[in-house]
Amino acid sequence: MAFRSLLLVVSVSAAYPADYAIDGAHSSVSFSVRHMMVTNVRGQFSGLKGTISFDPNNLPASKVDATIKAGSLNTGIVKRDDHLRSADFFDIAKFPMLSFKSTKWSREGGRVKVTGDLTMHGVTKSVVFDVEGPAPDVESPDGTIRTGATVTGKINRQDFGLNWNRVIEGGGLTVSEEVAITLDIEAIRK
Repeated sequence: MAFRSLLLVVSVSAAYPADYAIDGAHSSVSFSVRHMMVTNVRGQFSGLKGTISFDPNNLPASKVDATIKAGSLNTGIVKRDDHLRSADFFDIAKFPMLSFKSTKWSREGGRVKVTGDLTMHGVTKSVVFDVEGPAPDVESPDGTIRTGATVTGKINRQDFGLNWNRVIEGGGLTVSEEVAITLDIEAIRK
């Protein structure tokens, strides 16, 4: 019994459809973008909210609907964060939220792929994310049933009107157009 308490979770099987609420306190949304062609700048957003309906036996019936505040971004550098929140990038005064709503779930080569509408900076585009998981449901010490997944993908920021850039000496751009996105999601079964 003590060993079980130390583990803090007990496996629970979930081979049937289930609805979940994203646990924003235990989920993260991070991004990485190439800077001056020499390194990656990383940042994250906080406070992810949303719902997931997952049916492992009928994957196309699964759905996700999630939102996050654009102003919650944090790269660890106040001046850079302020610039990213400005009209040059996210323009959070006009476009305070980012959202994603799935339109298709599929399984390709043993991996789950989720296609959906990503809305950012007032522009909605279809994007595809790879999903690692979901993990088997577990029961937490407070009695809630939880699952989790890691979601990855890449977008072109210019597709969403995030066009600010400068040419650097010797050629190339200050900020890459390609942005890698990673979501580590923990969700509570309703």
